Amino acid sequence: MTKNKHYFQGIILLLCTFFAVVAQAANQLESVRIWAAPESTRIVFDLSEVPNYSYFTLDGPNRLVVDLKKASTKLNLKNVDNNSKLVKGIRVSKSPTKGDLRLVIDLVKPLNPNLFSLPVTAPYGNRLVVDLEDKSVTAELSAVSSTPVKKNVTQSVQASRDIVIAIDAGHGGDDPGSIGPSGLYEKKVVFEISKRLASKINDTPGMRAVMIRSGDYFVNLNRRSELARNSKADLLISIHADAFTSPNPRGASVWVLSMRRANSEIGRWLEQKEKHSELLGGAGEIIQNTDNEQYLAMTLLDMSMNSSMAIGHSVAGDILKDLGAVTELHKSRPESASFAVLKSPDIPSILVETGFISNPKEERLLSSSRHQESIATAIYKGVNRYFQNNPPADTLLAKKNTSGSTVKSSSKSAGTVKHKVSRGESLSAIAQRYKVPMASIIRANGMKTDVVQLGQTLVIPES
Repeated sequence: MTKNKHYFQGIILLLCTFFAVVAQAANQLESVRIWAAPESTRIVFDLSEVPNYSYFTLDGPNRLVVDLKKASTKLNLKNVDNNSKLVKGIRVSKSPTKGDLRLVIDLVKPLNPNLFSLPVTAPYGNRLVVDLEDKSVTAELSAVSSTPVKKNVTQSVQASRDIVIAIDAGHGGDDPGSIGPSGLYEKKVVFEISKRLASKINDTPGMRAVMIRSGDYFVNLNRRSELARNSKADLLISIHADAFTSPNPRGASVWVLSMRRANSEIGRWLEQKEKHSELLGGAGEIIQNTDNEQYLAMTLLDMSMNSSMAIGHSVAGDILKDLGAVTELHKSRPESASFAVLKSPDIPSILVETGFISNPKEERLLSSSRHQESIATAIYKGVNRYFQNNPPADTLLAKKNTSGSTVKSSSKSAGTVKHKVSRGESLSAIAQRYKVPMASIIRANGMKTDVVQLGQTLVIPES
């Protein structure tokens, strides 16, 4: 009898141990982070294991319910920092399935949810990400409200506009970007440099900066180009800090879109007929529903992409000249890549790598406010020099520069505009500036190719 008693006690002990192990193996919700953007909010659930989840929405009141399978938490969710204007709070509710963790996100209004999991990536472990987007707020309002609009300096040129520079500080929110040896986050460095650059641009009469993200939150990569377009940007500059598996590489670089990605993007845009008017303006409306719409759209998109890439390449070259004066360069010429933020066919776009944050020496430099100021100044000088020499025709800077490279002919062809080619200019950039097709300039000047020479004087026909 005693022997049986000990036997059953052993079985009970084993079962208790088994259930204790199972309980410990349950996925633990370890922390919750809320990142608020102007028109969206990201909630990140940090978990001990890969999440197995489901979700659904409810109204009256508006809620998003997330069920985490075989999970538990010891967190007091009332203590989670919440600066979102879209989320009231997060709470635990009783799950209909034993052993599951039900989380209820109380919403201010109906929102569009997007949920996905992320694997372990230092400094974070397993994560479940909940993106909540406010569809009622337009991207245009978001972009414009993030930056104060300057009034024109002179009343006599009120019809002229500022040159708009969209500045995209890379990463943000739950995406720290690359992390330096001492723990410096790329997202913090590039945001500081971006703010300094924006300040310099806003202090320049005839120029205005728009910050793609105005705080520590993540903006979808496709959204960044959309925000730049909605703010009618003349140039998009994305600011980043490079990294490598070895600590040896160092130096700044400037990137432009690769031709291969450009061609694939043109094909993608061609399929989206509803976007043609957005990209091509009045021309898109004119060709709409015509027999040759596809062919004409392809031609116009190709011209627009070529012009944007030519301008981006010229600006990149100008910036590299000034960056080389304040920091070491990784490459002395613009490099091409398929970065998503560069892909817009109607906005000249460049990506500036301010240095290698994975290099201990450059990490120390990038953390220095003095070096951040030097980098921002160098980028500003390159951008300012390019647009002083090549201002779009309808801008305040173009009006101020009419006594420079653009002169009125006093000959028989009075009223014809002539343009003297400056260093770094291409025919596509000149055509973009005067809003005249390249083919018209080629015909007006009897040119056999689209190659222009430094100092060459071109006749610019009327648009």
